[in-house]
Amino acid sequence: MIENLINDIQQAMLDVLNNEQLAQLRKVLDFTFRNVDVTKKDTIDSSADNKSLTDSFLVAKRVEGCSDKSLAYYSSTIANALAKVSKPITYITIDDLRVYLNDYQQESGASKVTIDNIRQILSSFFSWLEDENYIVKSPVRRIHKVKVGKTVKETYTDESLEIMRDNCETVRDLALIDLLASTGMRVGELVKLNRDDIDFQNRECIVTGKGDKQRRVYFDARTKVQHLLGHQSLDTTLQYAMVNQNNVKISHQRYLG
Repeated sequence: MIENLINDIQQAMLDVLNNEQLAQLRKVLDFTFRNVDVTKKDTIDSSADNKSLTDSFLVAKRVEGCSDKSLAYYSSTIANALAKVSKPITYITIDDLRVYLNDYQQESGASKVTIDNIRQILSSFFSWLEDENYIVKSPVRRIHKVKVGKTVKETYTDESLEIMRDNCETVRDLALIDLLASTGMRVGELVKLNRDDIDFQNRECIVTGKGDKQRRVYFDARTKVQHLLGHQSLDTTLQYAMVNQNNVKISHQRYLG
């Protein structure tokens, strides 16, 4: 209860004191209340305030251009964390979130990648709260990125590609297999592709990737440099093995030219 009281005092002084002064105030309050017992007068219903702040965050992310799918993921991730911690947002500590992440992993058997995705969303949320002066300092600051092993995905052999092609029942299926194999585009990008996006003369097309970012890909090669493949992270790019380096070079020169 003392911790909550001190947090309330700090929040009230946000517009008056700088970070150094707030830190000094914290030391003074910790010392002053060291032998004081405080009892809660009435029950605080934190659910309404938590939802209000979460909704404001989601509005801000929507304005920044986040997709509905991303917003839904943010919303459910934050709601689950707040329900489990069961505290007003302004009272949540780093220990609360560490315990939550640990318990979530133990109970659900989630992968390290999933846990780090949750950490990133909570970090974005609490950093926004800090920037908007709803809290003094984000409790996620000292929760570091979860270390995840890097793996290189095995590419299929020329023989495997021919087997897939032989098993295509329609010309359309064959076209889809060849397009995926030669361009390196994602399946999610392929399903969005329209005929108007394809330049059959120059054997290239425009695809729309994550974040509604558009780029050109070519029919004759699965490209190697990160920008051509369209992956935001180089770590992601390195997971994709390429087949024909001569075609990679040709596609690169065509892109730069």
